Amino acid sequence: MRSGLFAVLALLWALPALGREPAYAPPAAPECRRVGDVPSLRIDPATAARMAEIGLDRAGVFARMQETSIPETMGCWAMPVGNFDSQLISVGMAQWNYGTGSLQPVLKEWRDSLGSRRKAKRELARLAPTYGKLLLSKDCLAVPATAKCRAGILAAHGPDGKLNPVIMGELTALFESDAMLQVQLDHYLALLDLVRGDLQRVFPYGPITSRKVRWAIDTRVQQGGLPPSEDIARLRSKLVAMPPAERWPRLRAIFDWYNALGQTIDQDGIGRDFAWNYAQWNCLIDAGRIDDEQYELLAITFLRSRTATGNSGRWQALTFSRRAKIILGVGSVSGVRDGSCS
Repeated sequence: MRSGLFAVLALLWALPALGREPAYAPPAAPECRRVGDVPSLRIDPATAARMAEIGLDRAGVFARMQETSIPETMGCWAMPVGNFDSQLISVGMAQWNYGTGSLQPVLKEWRDSLGSRRKAKRELARLAPTYGKLLLSKDCLAVPATAKCRAGILAAHGPDGKLNPVIMGELTALFESDAMLQVQLDHYLALLDLVRGDLQRVFPYGPITSRKVRWAIDTRVQQGGLPPSEDIARLRSKLVAMPPAERWPRLRAIFDWYNALGQTIDQDGIGRDFAWNYAQWNCLIDAGRIDDEQYELLAITFLRSRTATGNSGRWQALTFSRRAKIILGVGSVSGVRDGSCS
């Protein structure tokens, strides 16, 4: 899965220059096999019991999968993209990729799930006859992928830097196949187990709310998890000691940080969003519509967003806006607006 980068952004649009934004319009969803419950997909009882600890039944698991897939793949099971962010290929509902080493185990598990190498070869030849051998080669399953693998995959990119239509179609067929859907579910359930640990570590007291679960999932998908316990403790000690008069100015300062980042030359993925978000979120402060849980989650999000170092920090503002939208129920991400202060 991607840590701080979003393959879908490069595919949707080239962001316009600041100050010359087109009229707002949500992006159209692509034609694809969309993320959702499929009766044949299995969740074993032990895993289901662990998911129940954070309030997720089967319907809840698939709802969270669908929500995770929206900023990653616009809700699709596959949606492959190329090397725009130095990850070679990113594909699947959580955008597993060669660059971080998250795609290799997904491909291995799919191969092994078919029961025999002979059956796997037949299925690979059916779904990906041109590039299948490369995608599952020893060089591409290595972590990190070898120079030979990189050269082969980069050769499958067109002059525009995008994957060519053949490899796009083959990756889509592979990741929309029933066997790969089960593998994707299994990997997402493993991610939810990590999220469960994150939440139990950071919030050993009080209820684990649906908001916290959704927020922690997005943090795990994008940045690998919540901040270290010592950083959480330091932040909380400062929040407890903060004079009441500083409460809202301190939060506005976080929003100012986000707004300033959005205006800089090397923050991508937020051109349609940051000015609207900044106005809406400050309006929520003015309207008294930010509660204690939201306040703490925003502070932790600020803490974690500062460590989004992919492409030398290129996605920090986007990282913050994804989480803030979940926390506040109001926000715009990738041009899709939800909620309103007014």
